[in-house]
Amino acid sequence: MKPIEEYVTSIPDFPEEGIIFRDVTSVLQDADGLHLAVDLMQEKLEGIDFDVVVGPESRGFIFGVPIAYNLRKPFIPVRKKGKLPRETVSIEYELEYGTASIEMHRDSIKPGEKVVIIDDLMATGGTTEAIVKLVEGLGGEVVKIVFLMELAGLKGRDRLGDYDLDSVIIYPGK
Repeated sequence: MKPIEEYVTSIPDFPEEGIIFRDVTSVLQDADGLHLAVDLMQEKLEGIDFDVVVGPESRGFIFGVPIAYNLRKPFIPVRKKGKLPRETVSIEYELEYGTASIEMHRDSIKPGEKVVIIDDLMATGGTTEAIVKLVEGLGGEVVKIVFLMELAGLKGRDRLGDYDLDSVIIYPGK
């Protein structure tokens, strides 16, 4: 099996000039790449005591569900506003151009539960920061955050402060 970085297709000048787009779909389309990505992300959880896995739609689902399944933990989805059928808690947060809202079921995290957040990519950290606020608002404790890829040039780590955060691949730029 080749290194995980070789499964990621990098597309220059997308969506705009000067940006290198890191395409996770090339990882997903390769059975070995997908298997390796899940395994490497799951390894970041070794020795971590936690109760539930939380992941945002849609790529947090892709990686979070198999990790939750493998470790026999529940998976809690974070969705765009209006997509969950029961009583929810929601948060609005800033995007590069505008705002977005995400939500979770109100009963998805119990007070004192230890939570791991899984997602494919950390850029500015805004979505993850919003998820942390939702989890903590429900009384949960975020004990680990794991990404497949991180764009270090966008400084998402700075936004997430002292949380235990790990990325399988760290790209220095944007």
